[in-house]
Amino acid sequence: MKTKEGFMLRNVAGKDIVVAVGTALMDFNGLISLNETGAFLWKELEKGTDYDALLSKLLDEYDIDEATAKDGLDKFLESARAAGLVEE
Repeated sequence: MKTKEGFMLRNVAGKDIVVAVGTALMDFNGLISLNETGAFLWKELEKGTDYDALLSKLLDEYDIDEATAKDGLDKFLESARAAGLVEE
């Protein structure tokens, strides 16, 4: 799984946002604001990290149980897919 080409994470005034660049601007107008965990997951997705590795990294980074991590990861990925920001 990987972030779709044409979308980049930027930190603007202390806030993490995903913006479209290049030809992606024609299909996506706007930006997406991410919290700390969302930005962490985005950076991992930029590397092409699969679901199991994302879950493992989330558990290593944050003091949460596996069920909570899975729920949060699933919701993040669902939103990212719905916005067309990730490729399988």
